[in-house]
Amino acid sequence: MIKIGLLSDTHGYLAPDILDFFSDADEIWHAGDIGSLEIVEQLEQVAPVRGVFGNVDVAAVRDRFPEDNIFEVEGSKIYMTHIGGYPGKYEKRVKSLLTQENPALFISGHSHILKVMNDSRYDLLHMNPGAAGKVGLHKHITALFFEIDNGRFENLRVFEMERRKA
Repeated sequence: MIKIGLLSDTHGYLAPDILDFFSDADEIWHAGDIGSLEIVEQLEQVAPVRGVFGNVDVAAVRDRFPEDNIFEVEGSKIYMTHIGGYPGKYEKRVKSLLTQENPALFISGHSHILKVMNDSRYDLLHMNPGAAGKVGLHKHITALFFEIDNGRFENLRVFEMERRKA
C-alpha cells in the first residue's frame, strides 16, 4: 500500500495546511502549474514528488518534470498530465494516450475544478484535485489524499479551505 497526496495549480503558492494534510504521504503528485521549484522543495520536505509541468510553468519546472508522466504504482498504471480534460471531454492528444497506455488512473489539473469520477469507456478512474493555489476564479483551495493498495484506490479524502483564508 502507498499513500498519495495529490494537488495541482499551486501557481507558486502552497498553503501550509496542505503540508499537514499530506503529512502521512509516501509520495506527493503535482498535476502541473507548479509555479516555481520552491513549491517542489516544500513538498519534498514531506515526501518524494512526482509531477508534470503545466502551461504557466517556467523553464526550470519544465526541465524537471515532463508534460506526460506515465508510471506504475502498486500494480496500477497511472497517467498524469496537466491539460487533459475529463470523461467525455478529453483533449485529443490525451484520448490517444488513454487508448495506447490503458491506465487505471488518469490525473489532470488545469480546470481548477475538483473532480473524481469513473470513466467506463476507458475503464479508469479520473482525478482532478482542483486548485491548491490562490490564482484563478476558484473560491476554495483543494487537494486529495488517497491510498493505492494492490491495484485498488481507497480511502479518498478531500482537503478544502476557503481561498480568502489562505
